[in-house]
Amino acid sequence: MAVCARLCGVGQSRRCRRRQRNNLQDQGSDSEMDEEEEERIVGQRQSGVSVGVGGGGGPVSGAANAGLSDACEYGSGHMNRAGSGPPLPQSLAELPPELLVEIFSRLPGTALPVVALVCKKFRQILNTETIWRTRCVEEFGMKEDLRKMEAGGVSSRDLYVKRVNPRVKSGRFMKLLPDYEHMDYRDVYTHLLHPYRHILGLWQPDIGPYGGLLNVVVDGLFIIGWMYLPPHDPRVEDPMRRRPLFRIHMWESKKATVECMYGHKGPHKGDIQTVKKDEFSTKCNQTDHHRMPGGRQEEFRTWLEEEWGRTLEEIFHEHMQELILMKFIYTSQYDNCLTYRRIYLPPAMPSALLQPGLFKGTYGSHGLEIVMLSFHGTCARATKLTGDPNVPAGQLTLDVDLSRPVVLPDLEQQRSIEELSRLVLGIHEEVESEAQQQAKSPSVTVKGAAEGACGGGSGEEEMEADHGSCSGSEQPGPSSITNPPEAQPFILPLGVMARNEVYPRTCRKCFYGTGLIAGHGFTSPERTPGLFVLFDEDRFGFIWLELKSFSLYSRLTDHLAHAHAPNIERFEAMLHNMQSWTS
Repeated sequence: MAVCARLCGVGQSRRCRRRQRNNLQDQGSDSEMDEEEEERIVGQRQSGVSVGVGGGGGPVSGAANAGLSDACEYGSGHMNRAGSGPPLPQSLAELPPELLVEIFSRLPGTALPVVALVCKKFRQILNTETIWRTRCVEEFGMKEDLRKMEAGGVSSRDLYVKRVNPRVKSGRFMKLLPDYEHMDYRDVYTHLLHPYRHILGLWQPDIGPYGGLLNVVVDGLFIIGWMYLPPHDPRVEDPMRRRPLFRIHMWESKKATVECMYGHKGPHKGDIQTVKKDEFSTKCNQTDHHRMPGGRQEEFRTWLEEEWGRTLEEIFHEHMQELILMKFIYTSQYDNCLTYRRIYLPPAMPSALLQPGLFKGTYGSHGLEIVMLSFHGTCARATKLTGDPNVPAGQLTLDVDLSRPVVLPDLEQQRSIEELSRLVLGIHEEVESEAQQQAKSPSVTVKGAAEGACGGGSGEEEMEADHGSCSGSEQPGPSSITNPPEAQPFILPLGVMARNEVYPRTCRKCFYGTGLIAGHGFTSPERTPGLFVLFDEDRFGFIWLELKSFSLYSRLTDHLAHAHAPNIERFEAMLHNMQSWTS
């Protein structure tokens, strides 16, 4: 509000005052005293206006105080002290309209309706499209220009339909989409963006063990819920696919319409309900649009082509066929009537080994799954956002102890699974022994117990000292990310399965960790020891010693707006509750 205070300050600018002071000198006035007195008066007026427009009472109270006592007294014609020159504005309403437009453009959109109640002049100025366009862009990141699209002869409805389904001619859905000819930014803000602002961001659908990742964004003149799907191949380096599950747009100038995008017959009626804070539900009102003439068999073939890019006959692995059929039967019963719970991106930590975030990783016959990598003191944890019948979404798939680095042997010894197992299992035995001692000791502190959950360790000092034993003396954090240590050769041991992924042949650091394995239906879950391998800022891997398999993880680099936690406590609470969400 500094700019607002400067623009709202009653009186002339510094340059104008200097010109006035020179005129007063010719008339024999005391310029030094005038300048001091004028600065004091202007400062008082600036302070008063700042409180009125952007005070701490919130957007509504701040706007309500914006000159209520004198805002309608414009045109009073007060002259300056010397009795010459243009009159000095005595209230906010006396400012030129172009300055008021600039001021109002910087206020939160929620405050503007109250500003309009102050006087007729304010109400008229708030009809300016520039104000509402600025609010739409700055608060919601809306990129499209209504007027520019019309002038260029490009209809937003054509643009959107081609982007969602390029195989369908846009004319097919013309009657289902609105006419934006008479729509303005104020209607878009008031009836679309602001009412649905609470559902923007990342969400996890409640789909049993499978979970998922939904990103609700402002896309042109629509709010769209995009579900992330693995690439058809799938390779971990390939970008994730996105499928629209619902969209919200302006059907009329005073009404927003929710449409379900699931199924194969085009957009149809849907509904969105806010269940409680950080939770909402979608409902399809025309589930017959999800059915196909050929029945469930045709629906399964179509789903399989969209999800996997192939037919069931082309999938030779019998176990994978069973998993795919099971997923179709389970997920199709929801008919896009789902409950979503908010997900926050993990915050960056000063001592983090690399930038936290979302990664896609390989999980054998289950394909690619999305995990969230976060840092907690001496621990790095990967939590599943998508899951499978063995280990569901929400579970802690990897738990890495950053205070226990592993020094890799030379390449010839690395090829031996026995040698790698000897190194990792030796650390695993130490961790279990320390955990047993801590459990028996009555003097174990809360801090010590928390460190034991990651495999022990003696605190931050030990972690910093031990990190250097793997790849030089660099500490984890921003400095090590910017200037990474010299890479060391890395190769998978013989007998370890790695699917068809091409993994890096050098790594930065390696650490002891555990991975979660379980039987079908999440039976007999067990944490098994393994090796966490950091390749670079965007890739890491994990060797599951008991399974003799390797998972490669690659960063999901999509821009994810409205996804940052307001504070670390909110993120920790979300992470703590995630397991109960999807169990």
